[in-house]
Amino acid sequence: MTSAERVILVDEQDREIGTEEKQAAHAKALCHRAFSVFIFRQIEGEPALLLQQRNPEKYHCGGLWTNTCCSHPRPGEEIITAGQRRLREEMGIDTTLFYVDKFHYIAKFDNGLTENEVDHVLVGSIDYDDFELNPEEASDCRWQHPDKVLQDIQANPNAYTPWFKQALQLVLDKGALATLFA
Repeated sequence: MTSAERVILVDEQDREIGTEEKQAAHAKALCHRAFSVFIFRQIEGEPALLLQQRNPEKYHCGGLWTNTCCSHPRPGEEIITAGQRRLREEMGIDTTLFYVDKFHYIAKFDNGLTENEVDHVLVGSIDYDDFELNPEEASDCRWQHPDKVLQDIQANPNAYTPWFKQALQLVLDKGALATLFA
């Protein structure tokens, strides 16, 4: 994370109210805009979600499993454009993304940082398995059926990021898989 990165500050209804340096926004627990990308593919006729294990050195949630990629749009950058940019940067994947919905959450971490985000959820699909993880962002990845992911989150909640379950549930509740694989 470079010190020049800025996030878009928003209120809980996602109305822009300014910008702040990324680290400072997390240190001050300021509400800001974020996105979570979920990439799926069909494996033996069933949907599979590409999970990412965050690099252990990430500024929070290092080593935890989460959605395919997540980040923050830059000031003036559209959510879909930002999601596609970060998907390429983190996972080496280039695909069309679709908007699902958004939600607000707050998560405090032991290192003093806080995620206070309005998280925009995006989905996409690929039909290949030939992509390259950025090791600075992700240490591993795996494909898993969404139902099995939810079961594992119940059994091992501390293995996953705090926003992941809510974002995944939103994807499933909004019927995004039916849209992707219609």
